[in-house]
Amino acid sequence: MTQIVTVFGATGSIGRSTADLLAQHADRFRVGALVGGKDPVALAKVARELNASFAALADESAGPALAEALSGSGIPNGAGEGAVMEAAARDADIVVAAVSGAAGLKSTHAALRLGRTVALANKESLVCAGDAFMRDAARYGATILPMDSEHDALSQALAGRPLTDVRTMMITASGGPFRTWTRERIAAASAAEAAAHPTWSMGMKINIDSASLMNKGLELIEAHHLFGIEPERLDVVVHPQSVIHGMVYWLDGAVTAELALPDMRVPISHCLGLGDRLTIERGRPLDLVKLGSLTFEAADEARFPCLRIARAALAAGGAAPTVMNAANEIAVAAFIAGRIGFYGINDLVERACSHFAGQYRSAPADVDEALAIDAHVRVWSAEALPELRAAG
Repeated sequence: MTQIVTVFGATGSIGRSTADLLAQHADRFRVGALVGGKDPVALAKVARELNASFAALADESAGPALAEALSGSGIPNGAGEGAVMEAAARDADIVVAAVSGAAGLKSTHAALRLGRTVALANKESLVCAGDAFMRDAARYGATILPMDSEHDALSQALAGRPLTDVRTMMITASGGPFRTWTRERIAAASAAEAAAHPTWSMGMKINIDSASLMNKGLELIEAHHLFGIEPERLDVVVHPQSVIHGMVYWLDGAVTAELALPDMRVPISHCLGLGDRLTIERGRPLDLVKLGSLTFEAADEARFPCLRIARAALAAGGAAPTVMNAANEIAVAAFIAGRIGFYGINDLVERACSHFAGQYRSAPADVDEALAIDAHVRVWSAEALPELRAAG
């Protein structure tokens, strides 16, 4: 039976990988809505290639350019929040949620409320409003499939076994571009150096989160909500080859791991297949003999304090992860703009977490509350930047 697939974040790295698989398996999938951020040309191109039923841009000002780019295609289109919500409301069997950052919360939650199967690559949905998301998924009969490579690996390794059989769940980190750098060298790094990921190409913001290991902290919080496992049973190990993506340590001492070469089409295909294995054209088989060895290191929280901060936010619970994520998005943008240094990222995030610790004790009750907290923290963080730079 043909499955209808809607993609949020259609012009990003995960969206492009998803589009590649949808094109390869055109007999199996029909494309419903495609949603992009602000690039009308890129969105129109993929919408035409996949013969999408609807296309929308989040940036309302780009609406006329999108309409022009899709002229003659017969593809209905729109721009702005209303168009994005229309895309979420359209019929779909699978919704790929791949918008980066807190910007993806509303559209992802709208799909969830309709009882869709949501292939979740937007980890911030669970970081910012995890309790509300998981509660509403159960309430509306939605299914959340983990699309991040680490969480897809954990899901495959767990294979439906109860958490009572599990000692620990472990996700892996490549270590990023600064894995072997000294703290002094990292402190002087440029945004271009921080974004030069050795394994993955995920976009500027996510690559910098990977360099700081904040990405791993976000993924620990995501795993806590996805699997309902306690924070103390979650851990991270640095694995430079990025071949093992996640591991489940069982009570009897056995370990189950998922291995694959770093290619986001692998976890995407697992989600789209809904239990079936899809062929991936141009996919590379894992040759262990050629690879030779797999190595592992402990994560260094002295050089990468964002991981420590994220662990603390997870342990604190309440709205601490929401606060942390908002401050991090402001800090990363400031680093990209050259307003602060690399370690200014963790400085600002830690200050925000400390400042709001007594104000937001409870987890957001719903997405609107999460977004209100997010907006408040962003304003405070932006105002704190000049003081941070002066102190640095």
